[in-house]
Amino acid sequence: MDNKHFRVAILGLGAMGSAVAGRLVASGVDVLTVLEGRSEASRKRAAAMGVRTGAWPDLAAVDIVLSIVPPSQAMSVAAAVAAIAGAKRGRIFADCNAISPQTMQSVAALFAGTADQVVDAGIIGAPPKDGYDPAIYACGPGAQQLSVLKDRGLDLRAIEGPIGAASALKMSYAGITKGLTGLGAAMILAATRAGAASHLIAELNASQPQLLQWLVRTVPAMLPKAYRFDGEMSEIAAFIGDPAAGADIYEEIARLYRAIAIDVEADGEAAKCLLAFANAAKQ
Repeated sequence: MDNKHFRVAILGLGAMGSAVAGRLVASGVDVLTVLEGRSEASRKRAAAMGVRTGAWPDLAAVDIVLSIVPPSQAMSVAAAVAAIAGAKRGRIFADCNAISPQTMQSVAALFAGTADQVVDAGIIGAPPKDGYDPAIYACGPGAQQLSVLKDRGLDLRAIEGPIGAASALKMSYAGITKGLTGLGAAMILAATRAGAASHLIAELNASQPQLLQWLVRTVPAMLPKAYRFDGEMSEIAAFIGDPAAGADIYEEIARLYRAIAIDVEADGEAAKCLLAFANAAKQ
């Protein structure tokens, strides 16, 4: 791969994928996406970011493919890319999704016998914006080659370890951060149902002000992404494996996020309660 002139395909133009695409386009990278089956919102993001749109066969001619989709779509996207033989030897497929090491290994297995190099990549942080970049940890045979993106605006960090190591890091980090947000949301809703929300705010403010600030920031931000967190928590449960080691905790948090996602879609009471709590805590 020519380190100065290369083409990147980004599959999945949600908040993260579109922001990553925009950062690369701004750095002079030719970025392609496939919008078959995607929403009108994704089409608008592609146009706004200057991303070219194409068809699945066009992925044969790119140098790097970044998959940035919900966990439930990771395998199907990988399978679609693996079925398209790369025109260039050494094409890199980087799975940047919130999936368990076990799922990541299944993704890599789809490319067995091809010339493609699979990279296990885990994104930690919010979408890139002016003055901020999420960390992208990468491991696997093509991780060093993927580091070419460091010079194109991404905080790419190659780490040692086999396929699955970056996913394990992502799962562990998200299990703490998004797990804590889920636990907080559950107790905020319980306190609200019991008429104790204002007292909970007062006590957290007095004894755990940093935790209250965390919840005020992360709980409202979680609401539009609860549908993604559902699948991510299930992947974390698979990563842990043993129920006695805590896997069942994350299955239940996944169920909570699923219920919140349904509530958000229906403009229900749970989302309103969580927002009311956050707004009251700010006062």
